[in-house]
Amino acid sequence: MMFKKLALGASVAATVLMAGFAAKAQDAINFVHNTYRTGAFSGSGIPVGDGVRDYFAMLNARDGGIGGVRINFEECETAYDTRRSVECYEQGKAKNSVLYVPWSTGATLAAIPRAHIDKIPIFSMGYGLSASAVGEVFPWVFNMPITYWDGANAFIQHVAQQEGGFDKLKGKTIGLLHLDAPFGKEPIPILETLAKQHGFNLKLYPVAPAEMQNQSSVWLSIRRDRTDWVYNQGWGAMNPTAVREAARGGFPVNRLVGVWWAGGDDDARPAGDAAKGYRALNWHQTGANFPVVQDIIKHVVDKGQSLSPKEKVGENLYNRGVYQGILIAEAIRNAQAITGKKVITGEDMRRGFEALNMTEARWAANGAAGFASPVRVTCSDHNSQSAVYVMEWDGKAWKRQSADIQPQKEMVRPLLEEAAKAFATSNAGWPARTEPCQNNS
Repeated sequence: MMFKKLALGASVAATVLMAGFAAKAQDAINFVHNTYRTGAFSGSGIPVGDGVRDYFAMLNARDGGIGGVRINFEECETAYDTRRSVECYEQGKAKNSVLYVPWSTGATLAAIPRAHIDKIPIFSMGYGLSASAVGEVFPWVFNMPITYWDGANAFIQHVAQQEGGFDKLKGKTIGLLHLDAPFGKEPIPILETLAKQHGFNLKLYPVAPAEMQNQSSVWLSIRRDRTDWVYNQGWGAMNPTAVREAARGGFPVNRLVGVWWAGGDDDARPAGDAAKGYRALNWHQTGANFPVVQDIIKHVVDKGQSLSPKEKVGENLYNRGVYQGILIAEAIRNAQAITGKKVITGEDMRRGFEALNMTEARWAANGAAGFASPVRVTCSDHNSQSAVYVMEWDGKAWKRQSADIQPQKEMVRPLLEEAAKAFATSNAGWPARTEPCQNNS
């Protein structure tokens, strides 16, 4: 019902972003992609959008698309607004988009009740509803490579490593600095569980969207509470403000650790030398020294067809967009192989995602050897719970600070299953899975 109400209103005009969009619909795969190049979150939205846009432009220019068919890639501007995101969902549906990429947790939550009805898979890459990792309950939602619950778990593991063991967490005060929105609140349940398990005091520091660039009172509370570590579940303009406020108030920036969405180069760069030591989680590599990024430069950037400044190609959030593009392209190839069709549907795309098996060999075949950890999706696991690592800002670029950190699956997965069951129970009439399991062994 909420989704239907949000869907009311004028449709959002699309911005066609790729050469060759004149291809007939029946000769191309349509993909309408949410983005936000305007508003308070544009500093994070732009580089991600540039990366995925350039990746599909490269595939069209270099390979003629995927499997002999071009990709009609179109952006739909949301300004990170859920209402506008839902309008973009409806626009994509009308244009037979083979998937929906919400690019916000709020937009993901709004679309989940419709995915199985409209037969449009949702790809909420490393965001959205953590419980949607449970494929038995959410066969149309995919949130690989890692959930927010796994990320919070990895953060606590990092803190324990730095403090000398989990037993040293007892009595510590650990804060969650978070956007006061569904995205920011998502890791709270797992952090509450970890606080009980390890005996640390959890403090919550919400930041209203209107106050993202005015966090002085929040950081005053952090100092008053003598908080030992802070996990930053921030996005957009909130992140550089947090780094500056931490440094200004004397909080050790190497004890401020961001979720992977708080690790953009422009999250740290504006604070200058004060940002040295700021840390964030990550699941892929930075830099342009990968064949896939070099091909993007050759076929798109050097031809003046990118919206990104060349010097920012290969930065962390740009590469996040490339990462997303690789997974989507691989799922399309899977769907084509499974169905024998070049032009696939949303239903085919769902099967392609559920057959995703990004081994080291597949990353290499995509021009990204060493770029990221393996990702395997199964009928029951739509996430993979891949490893992350901690990176640190050295004043100019991100450098790897830690070894891989594996989420404690034996702890997190049962909690995800409980949450998925609770979601289905609380949403009357939630359908039992009837979709056939796609074998990817």
